[in-house]
Amino acid sequence: MIPSVNSSGSRTIGLLAYLYGPGRHEEHTDPHLVASFDGMSPDPGRDPNATLKDLQQLLDQPVMALAEHARPAKHVWHTSVRADARDRILSDEEWADIARRIVAATGIDPGDGQPGCRWAAVRHADDHIHIVATLVTEDGHRPDDYRSGARAQAEARLIEKELGLHEVAPGDGTAAQRPTSAERHKAERQGRERTAREELRETVRRAVAGATSEEEFFERLAGDGLLIRKRVAPSGDLLGYKVALPDDRNKDGEPVFYPGARLAPDLSLPRIRERWSGDTQGNPAARQEDAIRTGPGTPAAARRKTASAAWQAVLVIEHGDEGVAAAQIAAAGEILDALAKTSAAHTRRELRDAATAFERASRSHVRAVRGHDRALRQAARDLVRGGTALGRGEDGASTAMAIDMLFFLITAAAHWHARKGHAQQAAAAARAAKHLRSAYQEAAAGPLGVLYQRGRRLNRPLLQRQTVVLREALPALAEQILAEPGWYALAATIVDAEAAGHDPASLLSDAVERREIDSAESVSDVLVWRIRRMADLPADASVTTGHGISKRPAGSRPTSPARHRGHESGGNTR
Repeated sequence: MIPSVNSSGSRTIGLLAYLYGPGRHEEHTDPHLVASFDGMSPDPGRDPNATLKDLQQLLDQPVMALAEHARPAKHVWHTSVRADARDRILSDEEWADIARRIVAATGIDPGDGQPGCRWAAVRHADDHIHIVATLVTEDGHRPDDYRSGARAQAEARLIEKELGLHEVAPGDGTAAQRPTSAERHKAERQGRERTAREELRETVRRAVAGATSEEEFFERLAGDGLLIRKRVAPSGDLLGYKVALPDDRNKDGEPVFYPGARLAPDLSLPRIRERWSGDTQGNPAARQEDAIRTGPGTPAAARRKTASAAWQAVLVIEHGDEGVAAAQIAAAGEILDALAKTSAAHTRRELRDAATAFERASRSHVRAVRGHDRALRQAARDLVRGGTALGRGEDGASTAMAIDMLFFLITAAAHWHARKGHAQQAAAAARAAKHLRSAYQEAAAGPLGVLYQRGRRLNRPLLQRQTVVLREALPALAEQILAEPGWYALAATIVDAEAAGHDPASLLSDAVERREIDSAESVSDVLVWRIRRMADLPADASVTTGHGISKRPAGSRPTSPARHRGHESGGNTR
């Protein structure tokens, strides 16, 4: 259940006309009163003798009783209370009780003999009500409605439990502003999948991912086709910015601009600058030297760097100081944005959805200590500079490697938020992890299929030797791994690592040590990517020739391990 307290207004009659009217898209059905301050207020919806003017005058009476100079300029309080889409349809009686509890909790009409404001609750849809109140109590004073939004949210959590409704995770004030109903209706009229606010938020988020200066940031925004307005002080210093979609116009034909802070709290210019302050200790010359030294690279190289940076970040989140962990989590959002922007078509939608979901998890009241997130931010920059990856070969396989490690990074972020009591952020990170699972299945099926076929063709003595190595290195996990279809892919990887001069037992032990692995659906999959990264093996096994193993013939189609499971279906999963 989501209460949404709106800004105060000045015309009671105007708000009532909207609530009792047909709606902007004829979406209002059977508008009627479900509750009011006295239980006897006129209902223009169902009483043919009642008018909007009657209800308006009744609600405004305490306001009009004051001398004109004492009347508040904006005296209309308005909140909507919406049920979750998964909830049952509530009765008018239940909504009436909810309205009474909300006005009491917010201080609008506290009850217990205390003077309250006049109010009315209108229902014009199955899933929500609107409460209208005038902000003058019966004895002529201003009500104690300080932080009424937070108080309404707290009461909604209690109502959910008592009525058996879906329990919405409590917020902490760090969420991005949701699109208004007017913005949603406008998007529908224009045939947009999302509102202008949401499109701009995603575009700005991707523009800032890995950027190291204002110039680069604004160049990316312009390159993405956004209109930009900069707010400049008389001294010439840049104070802020606004952005607009070229085709999003108001009734006068002018572009609708949104300040960065209105898109998300961490997209204001001062908050963006905080990210840059930690890049090479805020030294522009050093940042430029970094960029020259690393170069644009390739998509595959950028994805391997991403996997390595995520590998280290997991340890920091699990064992580091909270401010440093918060910085790693914020930078993880940049990685997801950059990966979604540069991914191949078959993984792009799930990665984009993962980035969108994780946006809520990237902020909390824990202040990020910048600088320690430099490796992740550099990885995000490398992803953008490396360009769009192909969906096959080393690009495709290294994408699976990166997603594999990012899944554990995002899962670590979810656990961190849960320990801190950040319910919304923990839930958002969990949703992002689900999207990463789906993206991983798409990215990994081909590369793992190649390894599976190579593993199946290993001669028996060699396969038995790898089994012994596994049991000695990981006695607690060996039997689980040997029972997984992915064991053959891992066996082929062990052969490759050994042929490259590595000690397989040490690699296996290092791959598991101090790193979370319990959330993996296939431990063998996880070890494949960790070992191939640690041993610097090609992610695409089709370019590798192991001991006694031939390369995959050109043009042949790899077979996924799932095809050899018999009764099982679907690709090899996390």
